[in-house]
Amino acid sequence: MMITRSEDYVEYCRETARNLRDVQDLALRGNHKQEITRRIQERILQEIELCPEDDMIDIGCGDGTLLQMAQARGLRSAIGLLATEEEAVIVRRLGLQVQQGFTDQLPVSDESASVVVCNNVLLVVPRETIPASLREMYRIARPGARVFIGEIPFEPGPAPEPEFESAAATLAYLYRTHGVRTCLGMLRRMIYWKLTGQPMIIRGGSTICFYAQPQEFIAMAESAGLHIVRSWAHQDWPGNRYNYLFQKASPAAPLNFNRRFSPNA
Repeated sequence: MMITRSEDYVEYCRETARNLRDVQDLALRGNHKQEITRRIQERILQEIELCPEDDMIDIGCGDGTLLQMAQARGLRSAIGLLATEEEAVIVRRLGLQVQQGFTDQLPVSDESASVVVCNNVLLVVPRETIPASLREMYRIARPGARVFIGEIPFEPGPAPEPEFESAAATLAYLYRTHGVRTCLGMLRRMIYWKLTGQPMIIRGGSTICFYAQPQEFIAMAESAGLHIVRSWAHQDWPGNRYNYLFQKASPAAPLNFNRRFSPNA
Protein backbone atom coordinates (compact mmCIF):
# COMPACT_ATOMS: atom_id res chain seq x y z
CA MET A 1 0.00 0.00 0.00
CA MET A 2 1.51 3.30 -1.12
CA ILE A 3 1.15 6.32 1.14
CA THR A 4 2.02 9.93 0.35
CA ARG A 5 2.33 13.11 2.39
CA SER A 6 0.89 16.58 1.79
CA GLU A 7 1.61 19.85 3.59
CA ASP A 8 -1.31 21.68 1.94
CA TYR A 9 -2.70 23.69 4.86
CA VAL A 10 -6.14 24.29 3.32
CA GLU A 11 -6.68 20.58 2.68
CA TYR A 12 -5.42 19.84 6.18
CA CYS A 13 -8.05 22.22 7.61
CA ARG A 14 -10.73 20.67 5.43
CA GLU A 15 -9.86 17.15 6.59
CA THR A 16 -9.71 18.30 10.23
CA ALA A 17 -13.23 19.73 9.94
CA ARG A 18 -14.59 16.59 8.28
CA ASN A 19 -13.23 14.33 11.03
CA LEU A 20 -13.83 16.71 13.91
CA ARG A 21 -14.61 15.27 17.35
CA ASP A 22 -14.22 18.48 19.36
CA VAL A 23 -14.75 22.01 17.99
CA GLN A 24 -11.71 23.14 19.98
CA ASP A 25 -9.55 21.02 17.67
CA LEU A 26 -10.02 23.83 15.13
CA ALA A 27 -7.69 25.94 17.28
CA LEU A 28 -4.88 23.52 16.30
CA ARG A 29 -3.30 23.79 19.76
CA GLY A 30 -2.79 20.10 20.53
CA ASN A 31 -3.14 18.92 24.14
CA HIS A 32 -4.63 21.30 26.71
CA LYS A 33 -6.00 23.32 23.79
CA GLN A 34 -8.86 24.95 25.68
CA GLU A 35 -6.64 26.29 28.47
CA ILE A 36 -3.93 27.51 26.10
CA THR A 37 -6.36 29.07 23.61
CA ARG A 38 -8.29 30.99 26.26
CA ARG A 39 -5.11 32.28 27.91
CA ILE A 40 -3.71 33.52 24.60
CA GLN A 41 -7.01 35.13 23.57
CA GLU A 42 -7.33 36.94 26.90
CA ARG A 43 -3.92 38.50 26.32
CA ILE A 44 -4.93 39.55 22.82
CA LEU A 45 -8.03 41.30 24.19
CA GLN A 46 -5.84 43.15 26.67
CA GLU A 47 -3.43 44.29 23.98
CA ILE A 48 -6.08 45.59 21.57
CA GLU A 49 -8.01 47.34 24.38
CA LEU A 50 -11.37 46.17 23.06
CA CYS A 51 -14.32 48.48 23.72
CA PRO A 52 -18.08 48.36 22.99
CA GLU A 53 -17.76 50.64 19.95
CA ASP A 54 -15.41 48.26 18.15
CA ASP A 55 -16.02 46.23 15.00
CA MET A 56 -13.59 43.31 15.05
CA ILE A 57 -12.39 40.99 12.28
CA ASP A 58 -10.64 37.82 13.48
CA ILE A 59 -8.64 36.33 10.59
CA GLY A 60 -8.21 32.63 11.26
CA CYS A 61 -10.66 32.53 14.16
CA GLY A 62 -10.08 28.83 14.92
CA ASP A 63 -12.71 27.47 17.29
CA GLY A 64 -14.28 30.91 17.79
CA THR A 65 -12.98 31.46 21.33
CA LEU A 66 -11.88 35.05 20.71
CA LEU A 67 -15.17 35.90 19.00
CA GLN A 68 -17.12 34.54 21.97
CA MET A 69 -14.98 36.41 24.48
CA ALA A 70 -15.30 39.63 22.48
CA GLN A 71 -19.06 39.30 22.20
CA ALA A 72 -19.28 38.79 25.96
CA ARG A 73 -17.67 42.22 26.33
CA GLY A 74 -20.48 43.74 24.30
CA LEU A 75 -18.64 45.05 21.24
CA ARG A 76 -20.65 46.26 18.24
CA SER A 77 -19.73 43.44 15.84
CA ALA A 78 -17.33 40.51 15.51
CA ILE A 79 -16.70 38.52 12.33
CA GLY A 80 -14.42 35.51 12.03
CA LEU A 81 -12.72 34.16 8.92
CA LEU A 82 -11.54 30.60 8.28
CA ALA A 83 -9.69 28.93 5.41
CA THR A 84 -12.49 26.51 4.48
CA GLU A 85 -16.26 26.54 4.37
CA GLU A 86 -16.25 23.21 6.23
CA GLU A 87 -14.70 24.92 9.25
CA ALA A 88 -16.92 27.99 8.95
CA VAL A 89 -20.09 25.86 9.03
CA ILE A 90 -19.00 24.26 12.31
CA VAL A 91 -18.21 27.54 14.07
CA ARG A 92 -21.40 29.19 12.79
CA ARG A 93 -23.32 26.53 14.73
CA LEU A 94 -22.03 28.22 17.89
CA GLY A 95 -24.04 31.31 16.94
CA LEU A 96 -21.03 33.21 15.61
CA GLN A 97 -20.67 35.19 12.40
CA VAL A 98 -18.01 33.36 10.39
CA GLN A 99 -17.11 33.32 6.69
CA GLN A 100 -14.61 31.52 4.48
CA GLY A 101 -11.71 33.65 3.33
CA PHE A 102 -7.98 33.64 2.63
CA THR A 103 -5.56 36.16 4.10
CA ASP A 104 -4.76 37.72 0.72
CA GLN A 105 -8.42 37.88 -0.39
CA LEU A 106 -10.45 38.91 2.65
CA PRO A 107 -14.23 38.92 2.01
CA VAL A 108 -14.60 42.17 3.94
CA SER A 109 -15.33 45.69 2.70
CA ASP A 110 -12.83 48.56 2.87
CA GLU A 111 -12.29 50.25 6.26
CA SER A 112 -14.90 48.12 8.00
CA ALA A 113 -12.91 47.12 11.11
CA SER A 114 -11.66 49.10 14.07
CA VAL A 115 -9.81 45.99 15.28
CA VAL A 116 -8.11 43.33 13.13
CA VAL A 117 -6.69 40.17 14.72
CA CYS A 118 -4.57 37.65 12.84
CA ASN A 119 -3.03 35.25 15.34
CA ASN A 120 -1.16 32.00 14.62
CA VAL A 121 -2.05 32.27 10.93
CA LEU A 122 0.63 33.92 8.79
CA LEU A 123 3.21 31.27 9.69
CA VAL A 124 1.39 28.80 7.38
CA VAL A 125 0.97 31.35 4.56
CA PRO A 126 3.53 31.15 1.71
CA ARG A 127 6.12 33.93 1.97
CA GLU A 128 5.19 35.31 -1.44
CA THR A 129 1.62 35.85 -0.21
CA ILE A 130 2.56 37.77 2.96
CA PRO A 131 2.78 41.28 1.38
CA ALA A 132 -0.69 40.91 -0.17
CA SER A 133 -2.04 39.63 3.16
CA LEU A 134 -0.68 42.66 5.00
CA ARG A 135 -2.14 44.99 2.39
CA GLU A 136 -5.51 43.31 2.87
CA MET A 137 -5.35 43.96 6.62
CA TYR A 138 -4.56 47.59 5.88
CA ARG A 139 -7.47 47.79 3.42
CA ILE A 140 -10.12 46.51 5.81
CA ALA A 141 -8.84 48.55 8.77
CA ARG A 142 -10.27 51.99 9.47
CA PRO A 143 -7.94 54.91 10.13
CA GLY A 144 -6.83 54.53 13.72
CA ALA A 145 -7.64 50.80 13.82
CA ARG A 146 -5.57 48.45 15.98
CA VAL A 147 -4.07 45.45 14.16
CA PHE A 148 -2.76 42.54 16.19
CA ILE A 149 -0.61 40.00 14.32
CA GLY A 150 0.58 37.19 16.53
CA GLU A 151 2.88 34.20 16.67
CA ILE A 152 5.25 35.00 13.80
CA PRO A 153 8.23 32.63 14.06
CA PHE A 154 11.67 34.18 13.76
CA GLU A 155 13.28 30.91 12.64
CA PRO A 156 12.23 27.98 10.45
CA GLY A 157 10.29 25.15 12.03
CA PRO A 158 11.20 21.47 12.14
CA ALA A 159 11.41 19.56 8.89
CA PRO A 160 8.31 17.58 7.84
CA GLU A 161 8.14 13.93 8.79
CA PRO A 162 9.90 11.73 6.19
CA GLU A 163 7.96 9.92 3.48
CA PHE A 164 8.16 6.16 2.97
CA GLU A 165 7.33 3.91 0.04
CA SER A 166 4.81 1.77 1.93
CA ALA A 167 2.25 1.97 4.71
CA ALA A 168 4.20 -0.67 6.64
CA ALA A 169 7.36 1.44 6.61
CA THR A 170 5.35 4.48 7.71
CA LEU A 171 3.86 2.58 10.66
CA ALA A 172 7.27 1.24 11.68
CA TYR A 173 8.71 4.77 11.68
CA LEU A 174 5.81 6.14 13.75
CA TYR A 175 6.19 3.33 16.27
CA ARG A 176 9.94 3.93 16.66
CA THR A 177 9.65 7.73 16.77
CA HIS A 178 6.29 8.50 18.43
CA GLY A 179 5.21 5.30 20.18
CA VAL A 180 2.34 2.82 20.12
CA ARG A 181 -0.55 5.30 20.41
CA THR A 182 0.48 7.33 17.37
CA CYS A 183 1.17 4.17 15.39
CA LEU A 184 -2.26 2.69 16.18
CA GLY A 185 -3.96 6.00 15.36
CA MET A 186 -2.38 5.99 11.91
CA LEU A 187 -3.27 2.33 11.43
CA ARG A 188 -6.95 3.14 12.05
CA ARG A 189 -6.76 5.91 9.46
CA MET A 190 -5.17 3.56 6.94
CA ILE A 191 -7.88 0.96 7.47
CA TYR A 192 -10.54 3.64 6.97
CA TRP A 193 -8.87 4.85 3.75
CA LYS A 194 -8.71 1.24 2.51
CA LEU A 195 -12.35 0.48 3.29
CA THR A 196 -13.64 3.72 1.73
CA GLY A 197 -11.34 3.62 -1.29
CA GLN A 198 -9.78 6.98 -0.48
CA PRO A 199 -6.14 7.72 -1.37
CA MET A 200 -3.71 7.30 1.51
CA ILE A 201 -2.48 10.84 2.14
CA ILE A 202 -1.03 12.06 5.42
CA ARG A 203 -1.89 15.75 5.62
CA GLY A 204 0.61 17.44 7.91
CA GLY A 205 -0.50 20.99 7.36
CA SER A 206 1.68 22.35 10.17
CA THR A 207 4.88 23.11 8.27
CA ILE A 208 6.02 26.69 8.84
CA CYS A 209 5.95 28.50 5.51
CA PHE A 210 6.78 31.99 6.75
CA TYR A 211 9.17 33.23 9.40
CA ALA A 212 10.96 36.55 9.89
CA GLN A 213 13.06 38.39 12.40
CA PRO A 214 11.10 41.21 14.09
CA GLN A 215 12.82 44.01 12.19
CA GLU A 216 12.12 42.32 8.86
CA PHE A 217 8.45 41.70 9.64
CA ILE A 218 7.90 45.22 10.96
CA ALA A 219 9.40 46.60 7.75
CA MET A 220 7.05 44.43 5.67
CA ALA A 221 4.02 45.59 7.64
CA GLU A 222 5.02 49.24 7.48
CA SER A 223 5.44 48.91 3.71
CA ALA A 224 1.77 47.93 3.67
CA GLY A 225 0.86 51.06 5.67
CA LEU A 226 0.70 49.59 9.19
CA HIS A 227 2.63 51.47 11.87
CA ILE A 228 4.26 49.52 14.68
CA VAL A 229 3.09 50.22 18.22
CA ARG A 230 5.16 47.50 19.86
CA SER A 231 6.45 43.95 19.46
CA TRP A 232 7.23 41.37 22.11
CA ALA A 233 8.23 37.73 22.51
CA HIS A 234 5.34 35.25 22.55
CA GLN A 235 4.88 34.00 26.12
CA ASP A 236 3.43 30.55 25.41
CA TRP A 237 4.87 27.50 23.67
CA PRO A 238 6.54 27.53 21.26
CA GLY A 239 8.91 30.24 22.39
CA ASN A 240 10.44 31.10 19.00
CA ARG A 241 7.66 33.52 18.01
CA TYR A 242 6.87 37.23 18.26
CA ASN A 243 3.63 39.17 18.60
CA TYR A 244 3.02 42.58 17.01
CA LEU A 245 0.62 45.42 17.61
CA PHE A 246 0.18 47.84 14.70
CA GLN A 247 -2.09 50.77 14.01
CA LYS A 248 -3.40 52.25 10.80
CA ALA A 249 -2.74 55.96 11.00
CA SER A 250 -3.99 58.91 9.02
CA PRO A 251 -3.75 62.71 9.38
CA ALA A 252 -7.24 62.67 10.91
CA ALA A 253 -6.49 59.71 13.19
CA PRO A 254 -2.92 59.83 14.52
CA LEU A 255 -1.47 57.00 16.55
CA ASN A 256 -3.20 56.99 19.91
CA PHE A 257 -3.51 54.36 22.64
CA ASN A 258 -4.67 54.67 26.22
CA ARG A 259 -1.39 53.08 27.24
CA ARG A 260 1.76 54.58 25.82
CA PHE A 261 3.78 51.85 24.14
CA SER A 262 7.20 52.20 22.60
CA PRO A 263 8.15 50.15 19.53
CA ASN A 264 9.98 46.92 20.30
CA ALA A 265 9.30 47.22 24.04
